[in-house]
Amino acid sequence: MVCAFDGWNDAGDSASLAVNAIVDSFGGNEFARIEMEPFLDLRETRPTIRLVDGEVRELVWPATTLSEVFSPRAPRDLIVVSGPEPALSWRRYCETLVELAETLGCSMVVTLGAFLADVPHTHPVPIAGSASDPALSERLGLVPSNYEGPAGITSALHYSCSRAGIPSVSLWAAVPHYIAAMPNPKAALALVRRMESLTGVIVDAEALESDAVEQERQVEQAVQHDSDLRGFVEQLEEAAAEENDGEEEIPTGDSIERDVQRFLRQRDAGDEA
Repeated sequence: MVCAFDGWNDAGDSASLAVNAIVDSFGGNEFARIEMEPFLDLRETRPTIRLVDGEVRELVWPATTLSEVFSPRAPRDLIVVSGPEPALSWRRYCETLVELAETLGCSMVVTLGAFLADVPHTHPVPIAGSASDPALSERLGLVPSNYEGPAGITSALHYSCSRAGIPSVSLWAAVPHYIAAMPNPKAALALVRRMESLTGVIVDAEALESDAVEQERQVEQAVQHDSDLRGFVEQLEEAAAEENDGEEEIPTGDSIERDVQRFLRQRDAGDEA
């Protein structure tokens, strides 16, 4: 089961773009929905009205969707879960997803997320991650997280999976904070590729690849026309090079950990404001 949630856990819409690409790649079929009215403040996440020929067609309520993805040549199939992050009754919501995972025979739950970080757009997208037990973390090459602080729905879901005895993995992409306002297909693509190595399901992400190239072109053009922004990006590149001692182009686990903590604190402060 691969899950992504709009909002707090989804900087640059990266996780949402990633799961959409997975479903689109295989022509995934939506087979179930969790109606979100009991789990949302509808004044913040409102239903929408769809119009056809200028007339009211239907009122569309927020929902979590479950889509089946069949990959004939892969060692397993996927259930893709997507929707808005719930605002209410998290424990009941997570219990519902865990019950569905058990009923559907899912061997693992994987969540995708993205956070804002001090990383340059010119470098490969750093992916941080954690797993439900040390042995799984070691097998996947993931560094256990020492983060303490505000949590999102992904953390609550992993906690519920742990209590139910379902292995779980959390993958997070680091998104440059200076382009936070735009969707980030490059980060989404990095999440898809990391998910592939985890599940063995290979995704045709040609559209994401094309969008990532176009986004890179647009960002680079904007940077070249703004001397202050260009200088800032160069500082980030230098800091990344120094921190990695010239061995890698991605931040260390400690650096990512600090960025995650700062991102969560900023989001929490923004919610209070």
